[in-house]
Amino acid sequence: MKILFLHGWTSKPGGVKPTFLARHGHQVINPALDDDDFAAALATAQAEFDRHQPDVVVGSSRGGAVAMNVRAGSTPLVLLCPAWKKWGTAKSVKPGTVILHSRADDVIPFADSEELVRNSGLPTSALVVVGTDHRLAHPEPLAAMLKACEQAVK
Repeated sequence: MKILFLHGWTSKPGGVKPTFLARHGHQVINPALDDDDFAAALATAQAEFDRHQPDVVVGSSRGGAVAMNVRAGSTPLVLLCPAWKKWGTAKSVKPGTVILHSRADDVIPFADSEELVRNSGLPTSALVVVGTDHRLAHPEPLAAMLKACEQAVK
């Protein structure tokens, strides 16, 4: 499976989450996104999406906001603690989107993801409660991310 992974603010390509997906046999496109200019980050993400036509787009935190604003057609989204209230203009997501978020997140309120699910008319099962912090870099959330990606393309 080909995955476009969009990292969070002040994160860099090659982090724990995209490396985990690659170690599980997936081709991961993980571009460097501009931290200071959301429009530039979105342009980079859109160019990579258009070039690679991934099977799924994963966005972490600010990368989740970028993912929500990419013109991705029917390509499924997996969002990790998406920072949609801080960046971008999208206020809802397409059917089939899966959101992973920790109730203990001290960066992006869990309630933001609950609101996103309501705004989008998604079933409550679209919001997967996982992890113990914002990073979602421990074994349980990593496994949940992998599962969400693999189920999204079935």
